[in-house]
Amino acid sequence: MSLWMILPVSLPVLTITGIWVVYAMALYNQHVCPVDNWLYNQSCEEALYLQSGPSFCCTLDNVPLISKCGTLPPESCFFSLICSTGSFMVMVIVLLRYAHVIEKHQNCVLNTASLSTGWICAAGLIMVGNFQVDNAKVLHYVGAGIAFPTSMLFVGLQSALTYRLAKTQGEYNMAHFRLCMTLLALVALVLSGVFFCQESFTLQHASAIFEWVFCVTVMLFYGTFAFEFAGISGDTMVMLSRGGGRLRSTGIEHKVDSMAGTHSQPHPIQPDNMSIL
Repeated sequence: MSLWMILPVSLPVLTITGIWVVYAMALYNQHVCPVDNWLYNQSCEEALYLQSGPSFCCTLDNVPLISKCGTLPPESCFFSLICSTGSFMVMVIVLLRYAHVIEKHQNCVLNTASLSTGWICAAGLIMVGNFQVDNAKVLHYVGAGIAFPTSMLFVGLQSALTYRLAKTQGEYNMAHFRLCMTLLALVALVLSGVFFCQESFTLQHASAIFEWVFCVTVMLFYGTFAFEFAGISGDTMVMLSRGGGRLRSTGIEHKVDSMAGTHSQPHPIQPDNMSIL
């Protein structure tokens, strides 16, 4: 069992715990309203952070979207740290998964596409974390527009790749599990996007909840790579440096060996009369 399996497990532990800590900080500082609050107003006499008492007046600016939770300091600093660290871990996990598939099986279009979408998702995640929605709205939404669709595409490609490479019953069970997580993430992403565009306060709040469901599901999906990463060894790194050249090099070596065998065959013995001539 390889210690590399700790990496995909640590990603959801870090990110899920981190964003909930950010939410707790934003809630403590009265920058957002609680998740269980469904009552919103067009406007309030005082800003949320100035209010006191058992009940609060909330507006749409206080909806507990993940981005809203990480907008104002001090939670914005921690949110940027979580997103930057998480994006780096995503890049490493995606790269190791790419190399592991090449080592154990062979390279394919699904594997290459997964690598590309995973890295693009990491780039979008960095933008989301470092450009807060209230301070750099355009760049934040560009990052979200990159990170969310590509993360959905990544989990879909990985689910298909898991089915394609599955040989044992355990691998098929993992493929089924990943497919269920992919469908859950897809439903959550679609509902979050549709509800976010509505004017209803209730649907806006529902959008925030589905956004949380989507992000948690995707992070847990990355954690399932511990199943494959348990078999990663030093040969995986060697295969990564060689890229997809294993099959090509094997074919070349076979061709060289066959040519060498042909040239090494002894020449037919010349008849005696020819030797006399």
